[in-house]
Amino acid sequence: MKLEWKTCFKVGVSAFLLYLCIRYWPDAANLFLAALNAASPLIIGCVVAYFVNILMGFYEGHYFPKAQVGIAAKSRRPVCMAAAFLTLIVIVILVINLIVPELISCVGVIISALPKVMEAIVDVLIQAHVLPENLAEALNGIDWQSRAGQMLNLVTTGAGRVVNILISAASSFFSSVVAMLVGVIFSIYLLLGKDRLAGQGRRLMSRYLRPSWNRKALYVLGVLNDSFRSYIVGQCLEAVILGTLCTLGMTALRLPYGTMVGTLIAFTALIPVAGAYIGGAVGALMIFSVSPSKALIFIVFLVILQQVEGNLIYPRVVGSSLGLPAIWVLAAVTIGGGILGVAGMLLGVPIAAAVYRLLKDDLNRPQSFELTEKEEAG
Repeated sequence: MKLEWKTCFKVGVSAFLLYLCIRYWPDAANLFLAALNAASPLIIGCVVAYFVNILMGFYEGHYFPKAQVGIAAKSRRPVCMAAAFLTLIVIVILVINLIVPELISCVGVIISALPKVMEAIVDVLIQAHVLPENLAEALNGIDWQSRAGQMLNLVTTGAGRVVNILISAASSFFSSVVAMLVGVIFSIYLLLGKDRLAGQGRRLMSRYLRPSWNRKALYVLGVLNDSFRSYIVGQCLEAVILGTLCTLGMTALRLPYGTMVGTLIAFTALIPVAGAYIGGAVGALMIFSVSPSKALIFIVFLVILQQVEGNLIYPRVVGSSLGLPAIWVLAAVTIGGGILGVAGMLLGVPIAAAVYRLLKDDLNRPQSFELTEKEEAG
C-alpha cells in the first residue's frame, strides 16, 4: 500500500494536536470552557428553538395547511411561531400562579403549627416511655412557641444577609438575563430560517463528507431527532394525563389543593421516573398543613396512581413511541442524573433510545453500510 504525502501530513497534524491537548490539558480544558461559556446564548437559543419548533410544527399543520401562495402561506411561519411562544409563556404563568402563592401560604401554616405538633410528639413519646426521664423533662421545659419565633427571627435576620449576597450577584444575574434574551432572539432567527439553514447544512455535509459518511451522519441525526421529538411529545402528553388523573382523584377523595397539586405533579412529571414523586412530596407537605390524615391518604393514592401510570400509561404513551425497554429507561435516568443532575435525567432517556435504535438497526442490517461502501469503491 502506497502512502500519499497528504495522508502522512494529516496523521502528523492529528498526532501533534493530540500531543498538545495531552500536554496542555488544563489550558485546553479552560479554553474549551471559555468558548462554551461564550457560546451559551447560542446554545440556549438552539434548545429553545428545538422545543418551540415542535409546537410550531403542530400549529403549521392546522394554519391553512393547503395554502401555497398568498397571505396565508406567507404569514404561516411568523403567526405559528408567535402562537407557540405565547402558548409556552401562558403555561409557565399559569403554573407559577397556581403553585407559588399556595406553597408560600402552606409554609407559613406549617411554621405556625409547628409548636403544637412538637408538643404533641413529645407528649406521645413521654407516655410511651420511649425517652429517658432527664431528656423528657428537658423537652417539656422548652417553649416551642418562642423557639419558633426565634427561628422566624433567624430567617428574617438571614434575609438581610441574603439580600447583600443577591446585590453582590446582581451582575451575574443580569448577564444570565441578557444571555437568555439573546438566546430567545437567536431562536427566533433559527425558526424563521430553519428550512434555509437545513438546506445549507445538507449542502455542507454533501460537499465535505464522503457519500457513505454523509448518509450515515444524516441517518444518525434523523434517529436522534426522532427520539428527542417522540420523547418530548410523549413526556408532555403523559404529564398532562397524570396531572389530570391526580386532580380528578383528589377531587373524588375530597383532598385539598386538588387543582394545584395536580398541576404541580404534571409539571414535575416531565422529569422521568422520579419527577412525580418530587411533586408528590411537595403536595403531601402542603396537604399536611391542613390535615395529616389527608396527607397520608394522598400518599397512598399517589403510590397507587404511580403504579397505574408506570405499568399502563407510560409504556403506551412514552415507551411505545421510543421503543426503549423499561430497564434501559431506569438505567438512562440513573446514569444521566448522576452525571448532569436533572438535565441528565431529561437528556438520558432520548439519547439512550437513539443509541438503542441505532444498535438494533445495525444488528438487524449488519452489512448495509459495508455493502454500499464496497459498491462505491467498485
